[in-house]
Amino acid sequence: MIDNLEYNTERPKLNIPDYGRHIQKMVDQAISIEDAIERNKMAKGIIAVMGNLNPHLRDVPDFQHMLWDQLFIIADFKLDVESPYEIPTREALAERPAPLEYPQNFPKYRFYGNNIKGMIDVAVSWEDGEKKDGLVLTIANHMKKCFLNWNKDTVDDDVIFNHLFELSDGKLNLKESDEVLRESSKLMQHKKRYNTTHKKSTSNHKKNNNNNNRNNNRKRY
Repeated sequence: MIDNLEYNTERPKLNIPDYGRHIQKMVDQAISIEDAIERNKMAKGIIAVMGNLNPHLRDVPDFQHMLWDQLFIIADFKLDVESPYEIPTREALAERPAPLEYPQNFPKYRFYGNNIKGMIDVAVSWEDGEKKDGLVLTIANHMKKCFLNWNKDTVDDDVIFNHLFELSDGKLNLKESDEVLRESSKLMQHKKRYNTTHKKSTSNHKKNNNNNNRNNNRKRY
């Protein structure tokens, strides 16, 4: 009995180990079938089994296409059957994909992110008015948040104004609007305090209601 043991290290290599050795043996059996009709029937049966082994992928687009491609890979491209999709080749599988072209942006102040520069460009393109002033103040406040996320220490508004002036090529100048930004920051802090207080009061109100319901239920029984 011990002499008949078969170790995985002595078995043939699996092209796709995820499906296990039973699927590999089924594919090998399909390759050996001489009758084309029977071979096609068995190939479709193998596809059905492979689909049942991956029920979580049924909603993935081109799920059946993926299974047929994997079938030919498991067969080492030796399976001669009719496929509803284009049959892959060994050369196409070995071909390396083209490298992805990532945007090469190297901003001077990376802690602001690339979106800030886009927002600044939009603000510069707008006509002067209250709408533009509101957008510029929103950008400045967001820049301050980004700066404090990167550096937890406090930051003077003048630093934000200088960065905004530099990133806009001198077209957005808030150096004379320190009081405006400070008032806007106070408003944001006030909203945060209101939201926190409102959440706490709502939570306490729910707790009191739950306690009252428990007491009423106890009195009934």
